[in-house]
Amino acid sequence: MENTSIERITSIIAAQKEYFRSGATLDVNFRKVMLRKFLKAMEKWESRLCDALWADLHKSYEEAYLTEISIVKGEIANHKKHVRKWSRRRKKSSPLKLFPSRSYVVKEPLGAALIVSPWNYPVQLLLNPLVGAISSGCTAVLKPSPYVPTVSKVIEEMIKDTFEEKYIAVVQGNREVNSVLFQQRWDVIFFTGSPALAKTVMQAAAKYLTPVVLELGGKSPCIIDKNADIALAAKRIAWGKTLNSGQTCIAPDYLLIHKDVKESFVKAFAEEVKNLHGEDIAADRHYVRMVNDRAFERVTGYFKDGKIVCGGRSDAATRFIEPTLMDEVPLDSPLMTEEIFGPVFPIVEIDDNGHYAGAQKEYGSFQKAVIDFVNNREKPLAFYYFGKESDGWDVVGQTSSGGVCINDVIMHIANENVPFGGVGNSGMGRYHQKDSFEAFSHTRSIIATGTWIDLPFRYMPYKMFGLVKKLL
Repeated sequence: MENTSIERITSIIAAQKEYFRSGATLDVNFRKVMLRKFLKAMEKWESRLCDALWADLHKSYEEAYLTEISIVKGEIANHKKHVRKWSRRRKKSSPLKLFPSRSYVVKEPLGAALIVSPWNYPVQLLLNPLVGAISSGCTAVLKPSPYVPTVSKVIEEMIKDTFEEKYIAVVQGNREVNSVLFQQRWDVIFFTGSPALAKTVMQAAAKYLTPVVLELGGKSPCIIDKNADIALAAKRIAWGKTLNSGQTCIAPDYLLIHKDVKESFVKAFAEEVKNLHGEDIAADRHYVRMVNDRAFERVTGYFKDGKIVCGGRSDAATRFIEPTLMDEVPLDSPLMTEEIFGPVFPIVEIDDNGHYAGAQKEYGSFQKAVIDFVNNREKPLAFYYFGKESDGWDVVGQTSSGGVCINDVIMHIANENVPFGGVGNSGMGRYHQKDSFEAFSHTRSIIATGTWIDLPFRYMPYKMFGLVKKLL
C-alpha cells in the first residue's frame, strides 16, 4: 500500500484544525447526525469489512462480526443515546466563601485527534476510539495498520464515503508515516499497539504536552488453583487462547497452574480445542492464521524454548499454528519474557508450598508464589484466575493489572458498561462508552459571580480577617 505523502498529511491536518475552529463540531445535534451516519456506514460496509478480515487474517464472518463489527455498532448506538447527557453543562455546589457565585463544569472537545491502531483487530481498535472522538466533538485522522492492507483500504473507502476529509480522514503507510504523524501537533493522541512504540509516541507528545491514551499489551497471567473447575477452565481458556489465534492483547499469555491439576488440565485443554475446532483444526474456517510470515516465524520459534505437551503442528505455507501447550520452559526464555501474540501457551507448575522451577525462594503457599511471580513483572493488561472466587479476590487484591476476570478470560472487554484500559507498561487512560467520550474531552470549570453585591473580605488589607478565618 502506498504511503500517504507528507504534503497530503499536513494539508489534511491543517484543514481539520480550521474546521474545528469553525465551531461546527461543537453542536451536539451535529455530533448525533454524524453518529447516525457512522452507524449506517457500518451497516452498509459490513460485508466488505468482513470479506477484508477474511482476506487478511482468515477471520470467519461470525468471528469478524462478534469481535469487531458488533462492538463498534454497539458503541455508536450507546454514544448516540447518551451524548446529549454527557455534553450537558452541570452545576456544582459553591462554598460560602465564593458567595454570590455559581459553579459549573462543562465538557469541551480537545480538538484535532490522531488515532493509530494495530492489525490484530483492525476494525474494532481503529473505529471504536473514533466513536469517542465524534461524540466529544473532535476531528480525527485515522492511521490503520499496513499489515492488513485489505482491511485498511476498505476502511479508507468507507470513511471517504461517509465523512468529509476536513472532519474525518484516513492516512496510510508504514512506520515512516507514523513518525511523520507523531511529529505533528495534535490535541490528543489515541494509540493502540506495543509498549515499545508507545514510548516513541509519548516522547513525541511531550514536545507539545499533548495528552495521550495508550492501549498496549503485555504478558497476561492465567492462574489455575487446585480447587478450580478444570473442565470449565479448560473450555474457557482454550476459547480465549484460540480466539484470533492468540493474536489478542488480552489473551492469556502464560499459565501458573497448581501441580495437582496440571495433568488433568492438559488433557482437558486438548479435548476442548478439538471441541472448538474439530479433529483437523487446520481445516476449520473459524481458526485464524498468523498475520504474516514474520509473525509465523516468530511464534513457531518459541517451540524450541521448552517441551511441547499439546499441539505443536504448523504450516508455513498457510501460516497455520496449532494451539500449543509447552512445559519445562526456562523463566528467562523469550517465551516467558516476550508477549507471545500467538496460540502458544507456556506452563509454570507450582506446588502447595509455592515452589516452581527457577523460584528464588520458598513462598509457603501457591497463592503467595503466584502473587510474587506476577508482581515481579510488568503490570499486565489482563489478569485471569480460576478457582474459588474468594481466593481469586484475595489474589487480585494483591496484584495490579488493567482488567480482571475470575473464572473466565477475555470477557471483561465485552461489557461496555465498564472501562477498558491498562496500567503501567500495559497502558494509560481508558475507553468504552462514557470513558471514550471523556478520553477526547476536557473538563472545564466555570465560576459565574453575581454583580449585585461585592463582599469586601477578599480585598486587601483583609478587614475582618479573624471572622473570615473562622469561616474557612
